[in-house]
Amino acid sequence: MAKLLFKLHNVPEDEAHEVRQLLAEHDFVTYETHAGFWGLGVSAIWLRDNEQLPEARAVLAQYQRTRTEQQREQAQSERRTLIGQLFAHPFRFLAMLLAIVVVLLVSLVPFLMLMI
Repeated sequence: MAKLLFKLHNVPEDEAHEVRQLLAEHDFVTYETHAGFWGLGVSAIWLRDNEQLPEARAVLAQYQRTRTEQQREQAQSERRTLIGQLFAHPFRFLAMLLAIVVVLLVSLVPFLMLMI
């Protein structure tokens, strides 16, 4: 009986492609299912041979550790924090802040005028 190996729900296409390639490189016999039109099924990659399950899970665990580390390094290099964005693009940050203040003022002024 086939075993669920990797769920594809909310997985980026590049990651799904890399997982498919990785499993093919290690000669794991797999097949894919899709959730279908109504989303009632399971989008996943299934392993046909139960005896390969421990090895396949180990390979996927190593891949996930590597990918997580790469994503962290990429996020740090792109400085995705608020402070990082402030220092990287100060004028754009101030323009966005000004836009937020303007929208808040336009939204709240009618209610504030009622209180006067």
